[in-house]
Amino acid sequence: MKKCIFAGTFDPPTLGHEDIVLKCLDLFDEVIVAILINPNKKPLFSEEARLAMLKKVFAKYPNVRVLSYDGLTVDLLKREGAKFYVRGIRNGTDYDYEAQLNYINMDMYKEMSTVFLPTRQEYLHISSSLVKDALRFGKNVDKYVPEEIRGDLRKYIEEAKKDVHS
Repeated sequence: MKKCIFAGTFDPPTLGHEDIVLKCLDLFDEVIVAILINPNKKPLFSEEARLAMLKKVFAKYPNVRVLSYDGLTVDLLKREGAKFYVRGIRNGTDYDYEAQLNYINMDMYKEMSTVFLPTRQEYLHISSSLVKDALRFGKNVDKYVPEEIRGDLRKYIEEAKKDVHS
């Protein structure tokens, strides 16, 4: 059975993330979507909220598993018995960064292969960072995120507006 891991912060999940996972489903028997807890990042959404959002997005896919992990990606790959690490690529900058990480990861886990998957052209401009910025300013982000979590993000905007006016 071929399984892959697609890891990220997913703060919040975007249509680009969903696009990469759907491409993985064509290539792999099991796709593990892993929220990597990065102590250097200050996420807008809690780990639990991101897990819940990802589980909603991929609920209809029995061969997609969602989890969170604190540690190195290579250790998660080994633990899960996965040899394929999937990285979504939007542009050359993404590729350069991911290629550099690939060499370090392969040094630590020689059996692994990094698979670079480009996102669809209509999602090239979407990033979690830009979605977070829009949310912080109360903007609608429906056209950037999966339908399953749009209501959750609208609730976040409403709560943020209440907090500002209290």
